[in-house]
Amino acid sequence: MSNTSSLWYLEKVDLYEILCPHKVPKMAEKHTFHHFSKEQYIYFPNQPSQTIYMISEGRVKIGSYTPDGKEIVKAILGHGELFGELALAGEGTRTDFALAMDTPTTVCPMMLEDMQELMAENKALSLKILKIIGFRLRRSERKIESLVFKDARTRIIEFLKETAEEKGEKVGFETMIRNHLTHKDIASLTGTSRQTVTTLLNELRDKNIISFDRRRILIRDIHLLA
Repeated sequence: MSNTSSLWYLEKVDLYEILCPHKVPKMAEKHTFHHFSKEQYIYFPNQPSQTIYMISEGRVKIGSYTPDGKEIVKAILGHGELFGELALAGEGTRTDFALAMDTPTTVCPMMLEDMQELMAENKALSLKILKIIGFRLRRSERKIESLVFKDARTRIIEFLKETAEEKGEKVGFETMIRNHLTHKDIASLTGTSRQTVTTLLNELRDKNIISFDRRRILIRDIHLLA
C-alpha cells in the first residue's frame, strides 16, 4: 500500500473509530451529533476556528470565495473524514466554508481543547493528525500548480489518477473508485467545466480505458491514463 493510500485508510477508518466523540468514553456523555440538510452551511469564512469535525453521514464541500464571489471548491469529503483541522495549526478564524451536500449530513464536532488533550495523551495519534494536515496542504499546493500550469484535460486526468491512488480499490489489474462525485463536482474540483469532464470521461470509456456509472469509476489500467 502506498503512503497516500495508507493516509487515506488512516483518515477514513482509524481516526473515525478513535476520535469521534461518541466513541471516546470521557466525551460520550456530553457529545451530540450535528445534523444538516443539503446546501446548509456548517461554518462560514471569518467565523472562530474552535471546532474540528468528523463526518458520520453524508458529504461536505470545503471551499472559499474570491473577492468577486466566485466559488472555489477545495475538497469534497465523505463518511469518516476530518475537516476544520486547521484549527490545530493555529487558524484563529475560518478561511474556508463547509457546506452540507446531502440530506441528511451528520457530523461529530470536537472542541479544539478536547482534541489537543487527546493528542497530548497519545503521541502516535498526534503524529497521525499532523501527517494528515501536511498531506492536505501538499495536495492543495499541487492543485494550485495544476491550475496555473496545466490544461483542462491534464487536470482531469491527474485528478482521476490521484483519486485512484488515494481512494481506489484494486480489483485484479483494475482500480475501482467508489464514486460519490457528479461530473459537476469533478469540474469544480479541477477548475474545468462539466461539459469538458463529460466529454473526456466518454472519450476514455470509448477507448476502454475506464468505465463508469453513478456508483463507481473503474480504471482498466492506470498507466493508460495520459
